[in-house]
Amino acid sequence: MENNFEEAICPACSIIDRFGDKWSLRILVLLHTNGTMRFNEIFKSTPNISQRMLSVALKSLEADKLVSRKVYPEIPPRVEYALTPLGMSLIPPLEGVIQWAISNADEIIEHRNGLNKK
Repeated sequence: MENNFEEAICPACSIIDRFGDKWSLRILVLLHTNGTMRFNEIFKSTPNISQRMLSVALKSLEADKLVSRKVYPEIPPRVEYALTPLGMSLIPPLEGVIQWAISNADEIIEHRNGLNKK
């Protein structure tokens, strides 16, 4: 029975790891909140991220088809990012997790501070 559980969870963990990292989750929420955005707009709206990390995160999200990338044939080229339908379908569960974190933040911070004092 335990093997079946591990087999079912492992694929889910690898998927969650792709969008659950420090930056990808913020990018997904940002694109949901603001709609289509250019690279520099995302960069300026994401404190403490480097251009390289933003590029890596966007490429991962694009590879999983959570984010689309559209390049316009202009000089200089204009590139826009937006959530795909698959990315949009991820927003309701993410909002639930975010709301849970907000609702329980005080208690969790209190526990963390208690651990830090020991």
